[in-house]
Amino acid sequence: MEIIWVLMAIVLLGFVLLPFLRRRRGGIELVAPGHPDAADPANYGFVLQEELDIRLPGPDQDLLDVLDVVQHTQHYRAAAQLLAGTEAEGERRWQRVQAFAGAASLELSRRPGGVSETPGGQWLRVWRTEAPKDAGGAAVHAEFLVQQAWRTSAPGTDEFRIIMEEAKAACGEAALLAPGDPIPYIIELSVARGLAYPRAEFEQLWLKILDRAPAHMGAHLAALHYWCEKWHGSRELATSFAEAAAARAPRGSLLAAMPLFAVFEHLPEVNLVSGFYQSEVVTKAVHGALFAVHAARPDDPMLAHVRHLLVFFLVRSERWAEAMNQLIHVDGHIGALPWTLSPDPAAEFAVYRALAVAGYEANGGSPATLPH
Repeated sequence: MEIIWVLMAIVLLGFVLLPFLRRRRGGIELVAPGHPDAADPANYGFVLQEELDIRLPGPDQDLLDVLDVVQHTQHYRAAAQLLAGTEAEGERRWQRVQAFAGAASLELSRRPGGVSETPGGQWLRVWRTEAPKDAGGAAVHAEFLVQQAWRTSAPGTDEFRIIMEEAKAACGEAALLAPGDPIPYIIELSVARGLAYPRAEFEQLWLKILDRAPAHMGAHLAALHYWCEKWHGSRELATSFAEAAAARAPRGSLLAAMPLFAVFEHLPEVNLVSGFYQSEVVTKAVHGALFAVHAARPDDPMLAHVRHLLVFFLVRSERWAEAMNQLIHVDGHIGALPWTLSPDPAAEFAVYRALAVAGYEANGGSPATLPH
């Protein structure tokens, strides 16, 4: 037990000191705060830690503008209009549904309501009441219930099961309102994980998604969780699912990055193997993700997700220049894996960014040599 506490202390100490890393050719060393040789991410135009946006993985100004309107006015109409004008089969609609549901869930957690106070997220309840046939509102409500289950209760408890059963019914209602829309079924993937669908039932659900959006990256990431070792599958099943998705990925699809997400989901909690991040398995998955990023459309909404995970692996692999090349594309918005798993996503991201800068400069890099 003592060794665990020692390891935790070392990690925490490293997190505190990382911003004060000094460049040194071929390596990195710690220096005191304010040292003239300390690596400074600000030299690269990177956003200050306190200004990092943890709501989204990448920029979506239309969504942010509408979220501001909805939360200030507590009226849903702008959200309904935005979703109605967003392509049903695309990744962006799925991200926007998640964002609206997450905003309502977070509002409710901060303001649960009482005798004299209106509960947070009331605009979503009004949306469902005033526009019961609105497919967008139905999808947001279903996703809201899923997020509430994970946020407020523990899997396996009666409370969790009750909310998830309600979410399952809401997914069915949303699917009836928009028969060709894959999103209600994508939302149900999380329900399937939480309620431990039998594999045959899960695969039937998955086929419904493939019929509607066979190359949907968000759907594949949601399905991957089910096949992971910590849920209802194994490392082998998750790897097989990810590699099959990558193999059938159409040209320009980010599905080629799926094996990297499978590797991430099965990282050892304590890595005692020297060179793990330079291993063949990790290197192959990283190269697949780099290929996917290079071939993807610049406006692909899922591109930021892949870039963020690449930053994590490239820094761990000490591939500093490649990590910096990803950072210049995603810095500013950090609402993606792996940062969102941390209690303080901005601090976690800032640590990796500081490491990337220090490693880059330790090997001769500078702001002048970094392509933009």
